[in-house]
Amino acid sequence: MAEWDALERFRQALEASMRALGRRPAWQLGYTAEQPHCQGDSARIPQPARTFPEDQVAEARGWADAFALHRRFHDPAVAAAVAVPPGLARECLAAAEQARVEALGAAEMAGVAQNLRRMTEARLRRDPIVRARSAEEVPLATAMHLLVRERLTGEPTPALAAGALALVRAGIEKRAGAHLDALVACAHDQRAFAEAFRQVLADLGLAEPLASDVDEEPEPAAAEEDAATAPDEADAGDPLGPEEALAARAEPCPEPGDAEATATPTELVEGPEAHDGDEGEAGMVPWRPNLPERRQPPDFDYRVFTHAHDEVVAAEDLCDPEELDRLRGYLDQQLVSLQGAVTKLANRLQRRLLAQQNRAWEFDREEGLLDTARLTRVVTSPEHPLSYKVERDTEFRDTVVSLLIDNSGSMRGRPISIAAISADILARTLERCGVKTEILGFTTRAWKGGQSREDWLAAGRPPQPGRLNDLRHIVYKPADAPWRRARRNLGLMMREGLLKENIDGEALLWAHGRLIARPEDRRILMVISDGAPVDDSTLSANSGNYLERHLRQVIAWIEEKSPVELIAIGIGHDVTRYYRRAVTIMDAEQLGGAMIDQLAQLFEEPGPTRRPVRAGRRPAHR
Repeated sequence: MAEWDALERFRQALEASMRALGRRPAWQLGYTAEQPHCQGDSARIPQPARTFPEDQVAEARGWADAFALHRRFHDPAVAAAVAVPPGLARECLAAAEQARVEALGAAEMAGVAQNLRRMTEARLRRDPIVRARSAEEVPLATAMHLLVRERLTGEPTPALAAGALALVRAGIEKRAGAHLDALVACAHDQRAFAEAFRQVLADLGLAEPLASDVDEEPEPAAAEEDAATAPDEADAGDPLGPEEALAARAEPCPEPGDAEATATPTELVEGPEAHDGDEGEAGMVPWRPNLPERRQPPDFDYRVFTHAHDEVVAAEDLCDPEELDRLRGYLDQQLVSLQGAVTKLANRLQRRLLAQQNRAWEFDREEGLLDTARLTRVVTSPEHPLSYKVERDTEFRDTVVSLLIDNSGSMRGRPISIAAISADILARTLERCGVKTEILGFTTRAWKGGQSREDWLAAGRPPQPGRLNDLRHIVYKPADAPWRRARRNLGLMMREGLLKENIDGEALLWAHGRLIARPEDRRILMVISDGAPVDDSTLSANSGNYLERHLRQVIAWIEEKSPVELIAIGIGHDVTRYYRRAVTIMDAEQLGGAMIDQLAQLFEEPGPTRRPVRAGRRPAHR
């Protein structure tokens, strides 16, 4: 209780400082185990450990200060009025604007500057820039944020991103260095700053130049000559490469009908969807598209470049027994603080299931077991015959439940621990009730494509290659295996380096195929995820919503054509826009209760009649 009071006092003090710094009296602050975000007058920041490590405290304060400064110095109406095209250009503008508001706050207070410095380092650890090995892999929005931050604050780029920034710095400075320097003079005026930064984007070929910079139309002949010589000059002396190199790092253009598909992931306060990215070895925050279903085409031809490097693997094959025992011990330590609450919920589910399986009796039968409760009737009326009862079973359909758990990097930390603990307790509960349970996980074998991307590069980068990563589907517990034999496998989710990227559509088809092959009459598939599918390699070579379109197609096919009952639980992410039967929780601590409530509701329903899945109707894979 004392530790909780200390955390609560810290939150209240930080909330008060946010209200003062951001000049928002109604602001409310809370903690989150997911990506920090701010929406409206509610903000969520990382919760420091109970021992209050200095770096974690400074990071939490930095996020709070960044949110407050953005509210104080940023006007959304002004930002929306700037004539900048959507996509990469607007992401760069949002990144530069965030650097501006943070610089204004850092100039006012040294403590705020220190907090922002720690927060920037934490934010970079969740950005693809820390793993970039070539100029094409450096996210331009992050690079622009760091370059603008250097000029406005005078602070150097943190060491973990300095090497990657150096890959593009010379090219950006050559093209737009002068206009980047001019941003310092207008840092206190958002409108002037945005217009000045628009010129930076024009220098990089991401926006049209300002009208005042085009004094006169060039002669036709001169224009043709310039057009013919410009690419050669750019190729010869520009380390960044020609404008095509910038376009290669941009999000692919939306397809017809997807005009609203763009987003600004560097914007700090646009809600949790702006930050629901996977964390890599040092963290990453890619864009996760989340388009309404009405904007999806009626048919979608999903492709896979190669299946050669995909794997379906048992959990015990990914880890030696000694390490599995150690990881299971770590999971058991996490289980101590949560076991009481989740076990109570599990017992409630068990009572519901057993109530449906309770046997009923038919009375006043001519044969069977003697009904002792009615012997008094025979005593009072000896001429009355003895009464018998016959036991009959209520109908309870043979059932199997499959738990499909997102093993992506954004689940790292508290969410994956809660998911493993909840799956563990739920599997034990259902086993006691005679319901078979399997536990599956899905991720990728590598970041940024792995061997699949290498094969694509070796093939000459053919256009529209489809999925470009190596799938890893993990079987933690087969349906026929008892829980006692599979319990230690769940500790694998705690292993460092396991959680990478997530391709949900193919994982759903894999889990669905396993269920269809089962003999049980009723089959339930529960998906636990914290965001939309994301894979940098695939999305960089296809349309920006490629994986999400496939996920929507797979979900629609299962819900409309399959006898499998599909339910989903989203952790900090609205999955109701994907699944008909879904629930969204904002805190991982609610996961156990949500799983049990959803299953309890399903078991109280009769369930669909068994329908065969027609061959040829499955979403296409090529």
